[in-house]
Order: sequence, then structure tokens, then C-alpha cells
Amino acid sequence: MSDSKVEIISRLAQWKIENLVPCSYRRSDLFKVGIWNWHLSVEKNRYLYIRLFPELCRISKEQPPIARFVLRVSDFGANRCPYISPIQERLLRTGEDFVWPVDSSTNGRVIIDVEFLDLKISPLNGGEAYSIWPSEGTVQKNLATETTLRCFSRMLDEAIHADVTINTADGTLSAHKAVLSASSPVFQSMFLHDLKEKNSSTIEIEDMSLESCTAMLSYLYGTIKHKDFWNHRIALLGAANKYDITDLKEACEESLLEDISSSNVLERLQEAWLYQLNKLKKGCLTYLFDFGKIYDVKDEMNSFFHHADRELMLKMFQEVLAVWKPA
Repeated sequence: MSDSKVEIISRLAQWKIENLVPCSYRRSDLFKVGIWNWHLSVEKNRYLYIRLFPELCRISKEQPPIARFVLRVSDFGANRCPYISPIQERLLRTGEDFVWPVDSSTNGRVIIDVEFLDLKISPLNGGEAYSIWPSEGTVQKNLATETTLRCFSRMLDEAIHADVTINTADGTLSAHKAVLSASSPVFQSMFLHDLKEKNSSTIEIEDMSLESCTAMLSYLYGTIKHKDFWNHRIALLGAANKYDITDLKEACEESLLEDISSSNVLERLQEAWLYQLNKLKKGCLTYLFDFGKIYDVKDEMNSFFHHADRELMLKMFQEVLAVWKPA
């Protein structure tokens, strides 16, 4: 790996420097997190001076980031505890907006991690900053699409000519067989064959709450709000797997990859294994082992291993061997 290359997974970036000699300066290659490209730099004198700043370009000028982040500095092959910064929240424009001096007697082989806890856009007109996670997106819909979506929204909200009832764990919803059938081969099969759902025009989805099922229907009708999708991702993933809604399953996997953290990585890994989400599984294992975040969840590992699938435990052990093999 090049000394200037930064590896990223989700909101975590890691820079490994093999040989940082005294009185030297290094700047990383660009790496992208959020909508900005970033640099890390380090200067070694008596202290290590570490900087984080966005690439100087149009977007960083017009929409400068307010970053909330944590830095961690550790040595290759050393048993010393890493240096961990306090949580920082800074408006970042140049390399002078954030400098962290670390009193480190490094052996010259350094690992610098930066974990972005949040990224906000700071408008130039002085308006209120807003987070890019979750984001409503920037795709502009044309007038015909907007009109169609309004019609679908009314069909769902007002149950216009609804012809199927859905019983959830805590309430009932009305929907349309045509929309459900077009979205899911499982729903289509229910209404094609002589099954109870066809005869009664009722579907039992008692393993979902009313809110989660509403979010699923909103997705199928194309009217879901990003906040609702974000809040119900786990339930939507289970429903997508159960009813073979491929695009929803893929959307859930991509979303769950976006915000892996120490507080959710073991849960995400379990979900990835359960639903055979290879990208999410790889992302979680990379986060834990390649980026060394396994140490942050050591207190939760005992409970995790009591419930984890044996094949998953074997896979994790293989990852340990791959990462910790002798140099």
C-alpha cells in the first residue's frame, strides 16, 4: 500500500504511514467521505501535528463542511495504547482550521484513524447548517413524476379503490393487489393461486409493526420519505427478504453500509449473515479487523458469541488470522 493512500469504510478513514522520520511532513492522497474529498496531513517535530481538511474546490467553498469527528493515533507493532482525541466539531476550510498536536514517541510507523460522527453543510448565506446523513438526495424529479407520485400517495393514504387488507402486529392497512403483485413475486403468487390471501383479500404480516409496514408500502408506492426509510431499515430488510423485494433489499444493504459504527457493527454483521448480504458482511469485517475497531467492542463480544452462528464465528476467526499473520 502506498504511504499516502487512505482506506475508507463507511464513515471511517485510516491512513498507514510506514516510515515517518523526524522533521518530516506527509500529506495523504484524497479520500471521499460524504460529498467532500479530504486530506490528512502529519508533521513530525517534538509533537505529531495532525491536520484534517477538505480539498480546496468549488464545493468546499460554496458548501464548507462542519465535521464532527474523532481521531486516533497508534503505532505499528507497539503495545502502547492509542492516542484518542476528544470529539471535535469544526468548520473546516483549510489545513489551519484543525490541528491536533500529539506528544508521541512513535517508532516512525503510524496509523491515523478519523471517524466522522456527522457532516453538516454550512450554507454561505448564513442559514442553518444541516446534516448530510440522512440526505434527501439531490435528484430532481420532473413534473410528470411528481404528479404520478402524488396520485400514488393519495391511493395509499386515502385507500382509493383499495382491494386488500393487511393485518400488522398493531393495526390494519389498506393496499392494492396490483401494486403489491408488481413489486413482489411472493405477493403476486398469493393472488394468482387459490390461497387464503386471494379468497379473503387479506394478508397477515404480524411480524411487522404498523409503522414499519406503512414504510414498506410507502416504498412500494414510491412515496417513502428518507427519514422513514432510515428509521425502519432493519424491519424493511426483513420484509424485503421475506417477500423477495430485491431492490428494497439492495437499498437497505447500501444504507446500512453508510453508517457502520462501534455501537452497531456487531448487529449489522449478524443481519448481514442472516440475510446473506455479502457487501455488508465484508464491510463489517473490514471495519472490525482491518481498521482495528474490534478493540472497541470487546465488552460486547461475549454476548455476541453466545448468539452468533457457528459459521460466522469461524469466518471471524479466519479474519483474525488473516490480519494478525506474522509479517
